[in-house]
Amino acid sequence: MGDRTLEAKLVFDARAELAEGPVWDDRRARLWWVDIMAGIVHLTDPATGTDSAIPVGQPIGALGLRERGSPVLAVRDGFASLREEGGLDLIAEVESDDPTMRMNDGKVGPDGVFWAGTMGVDERPGVGGLYRLDPHGSVDRLLGGTTISNGLDWSADGRLFYYIDTPTRRVDRFDVGTDGRRLSGRRVAVDLGGNAAGMPDGMTVDADGYLWVCLWDGWAVERYSPDGRLDRRIEIPAAQVTSCAFGGPNLDELYITTAQEGFPAGGRANQPHAGSIFRVRPGVRGRPSHLFAGDA
Repeated sequence: MGDRTLEAKLVFDARAELAEGPVWDDRRARLWWVDIMAGIVHLTDPATGTDSAIPVGQPIGALGLRERGSPVLAVRDGFASLREEGGLDLIAEVESDDPTMRMNDGKVGPDGVFWAGTMGVDERPGVGGLYRLDPHGSVDRLLGGTTISNGLDWSADGRLFYYIDTPTRRVDRFDVGTDGRRLSGRRVAVDLGGNAAGMPDGMTVDADGYLWVCLWDGWAVERYSPDGRLDRRIEIPAAQVTSCAFGGPNLDELYITTAQEGFPAGGRANQPHAGSIFRVRPGVRGRPSHLFAGDA
């Protein structure tokens, strides 16, 4: 790749156990993100380094911004609304009768619907699924048999859906039905099977339609063309790279979350800022965050 390798810089020294789910809020010029197992929502100002931490009382996998009101959440028990003073209001339960399950990565789609997946807390195979919360509060199950439901995003026209189930070591592409409730034509978009460095985790699609894939235990974020070719690589000074999102006034800054899951007390000397938020200007732009259309 030659000079196509970039290095990210520390922007907020969070040192969270499992930072995930970054979402840029252009109305506030702030970055939302979550610390999953700690059950905390963060709102960070990259310009000043100030951060607000909002505990919700249970593990949280992802959040989405609304057209009106506080963010919508994917939490252990299902879909919920954030109370900005702390805590949550449950909208719909998802697999909440099984305490060994939790919700993981999620994102609002171009149709204003919030999609999020589930996984076993012990990462056992095939027990998870992918769900969508529509603006009226009803929930549909779109996929089953997943293991670690992770990164997801759409093409600009919303007709293609990209999805990562981490142990498959690939990004899959689906056709989206006109009603938004049916996925078909599953095929491989990016095959990382031969990439010894890391497992695919979170993901975002930029304004050019290229996929940015975060590599857990891979020390990097990689950009792939829509036909699966590796285009460039961003080096991250933390092994557990979890997710990424474009932000900044011009959507030309890529914010990257990381983790220090399973680290010893005091961390690891070769990763002093693991679990923190990083940023790079990769020379391309992202797309604005989609907004959840419901008041539920």
